[in-house]
Amino acid sequence: MKVGNTEWRILTVPNLVSVVRLGCAPVFCVLLLGMGNRAGAAALLSVLGATDWVDGYIARRFDQGSELGKILDPTADRLMFLAAAVAMMVDGSLHAAFGLTMLAREAVVSLATVVLGAMGARRIDVTWTGKTATFGLMFALPLLLLGDSSVGGGAALRGVGWGVGIPSLALSYYAAVEYVPRVRRALAEGRAGRAAASS
Repeated sequence: MKVGNTEWRILTVPNLVSVVRLGCAPVFCVLLLGMGNRAGAAALLSVLGATDWVDGYIARRFDQGSELGKILDPTADRLMFLAAAVAMMVDGSLHAAFGLTMLAREAVVSLATVVLGAMGARRIDVTWTGKTATFGLMFALPLLLLGDSSVGGGAALRGVGWGVGIPSLALSYYAAVEYVPRVRRALAEGRAGRAAASS
């Protein structure tokens, strides 16, 4: 289905990957909190982090991008961040200050998305800076989890995890600041579109 020049394709491989990622969030929580399997939860989180890159590559390489995918992909990212951060803080494998800082950024971005949508702003695409920060965090969290598991090399794993996680978190806040001029343009374009439609 098309709206103007925009494609709302539903049955695409990237969209399927995003739906699978959404469905795996409760599986991760069961593995970590229900079964106490930190290594298994870390492995699942690693795979889900990798698929975040895979679905984007498939969308670009095989022309399977869609407006639905542009909504599903960041939604899956945010849900996985929420599930991973909360579950790992409850489990004790993630420092509360780091987890809460992650969640605060996601809460602000999510709230801003809802408010902008209500104000009629054009949807804003995810930036490469934001995707890089997301990839870094999704790389760091499994390492922090593995560092507290029965797998050997805990100190080294945690060291690498923090070494990647802290700058990635900082980059995610920088990406949020980058959105400010985009927000202004999205609001202006949304208003212009409504004005053109009503004239």
